[in-house]
Amino acid sequence: MNFDEIIDRRGTHSAKWDVMEALYGVSPEDGISMWVADMDFRPPQVVQTALAHMLDHGIYGYFGPDTDYRAAITWWMRNRHDWTVNPAHIFTTHGLVNGTGHCVHAFTQPADEVVLFTPVYHAFAKVILGAGRKVLECPLVERDGRMTMDFAAYDALVTDRTRMIVLCSPHNPGGQIWTAEELRGVADFARRHDLLLVSDEIHADLVMPGHKHTVMANAAPDIADRLVMMTAATKTFNIAGAHTGNIIIADDTLRARFEQYFLGTGTSPNSFGVAMVTAAYSPEGAAWVDALMAYLDENRRIFETGIAAIPGARVIPLQATYLEWVDFAGTGMSPDEIARRIERDARIAANHGDTFGTGGETFMRFNIATPRARVIEAVDRLQKAFADLQ
Repeated sequence: MNFDEIIDRRGTHSAKWDVMEALYGVSPEDGISMWVADMDFRPPQVVQTALAHMLDHGIYGYFGPDTDYRAAITWWMRNRHDWTVNPAHIFTTHGLVNGTGHCVHAFTQPADEVVLFTPVYHAFAKVILGAGRKVLECPLVERDGRMTMDFAAYDALVTDRTRMIVLCSPHNPGGQIWTAEELRGVADFARRHDLLLVSDEIHADLVMPGHKHTVMANAAPDIADRLVMMTAATKTFNIAGAHTGNIIIADDTLRARFEQYFLGTGTSPNSFGVAMVTAAYSPEGAAWVDALMAYLDENRRIFETGIAAIPGARVIPLQATYLEWVDFAGTGMSPDEIARRIERDARIAANHGDTFGTGGETFMRFNIATPRARVIEAVDRLQKAFADLQ
């Protein structure tokens, strides 16, 4: 587990490195890619070994019985999240953006509204709008460095066309873990307005030491009749290209409704993704994740300490994910000027906050899941880019 190894991803069809210049004007030759949410680390050896077995066999036909795959998922959720999952309740999708799209199509109609607590992962809005539905933004409120939910305000926003909530838990881009009380607040909001709740928990395993994630199914078991859980191993083990995620529905009626829709999509799993997830959800994979989070926690400390030295910049304290959410409002600069300094002067590609919806306008999102030497270099570049504020 050598997370310090610099692996050159340029020219490998890496979205993170080979697309950054087109999007941000930052050349991969001298730039640092800190935008899209994948890691610059190889997955655990157990995943590589599983793929090697497939390559050695050399025949790549349709995937057969998925009993081991489902068993691996249930083992992981029980051992890592104290959550008991019935393997028969699992539907496999091509990742969780795809899973979100399936839920939107299965449970809503054109022109229906879907609630997003913004700022939030930008792909949700793209999927919702692409499906001909509407986004109902419920802006988060920051209090003492923590994003909170104002349900009294949200109650007034709901209309007779509001049908669904998509929750990001842990939160992306804020890197925040919702408390059990906050999760129950979301559940009560869903029940109060008769809304389906889709809980995307793709970052559930990426929790900083000293913190703990609570799955929505455990926080509010009494709303199973309106709850859809979404999980994936892809962020956890840096295998996003496998495009393998899961929709898990415990309620019989809700599951039957989704299954009828899902059959009509002709969706079947990618055999490589199934093999990788089955291998990753194991004791070997768990040990790798523990080592990863210890490493990322030190990256977090270095990055947050460095940002704190820039007058007017501040970080929402990172509890989960590897995505630092930095507010530059205190610099007094416009979002364009902030982006210019980061991209042109520091030569860093980072996500613009406004793409995450209302509330993100003065923020930038930085991915610290990269070898420590790059994080240290990025901090140095950012401090120099804003040196006139010192």
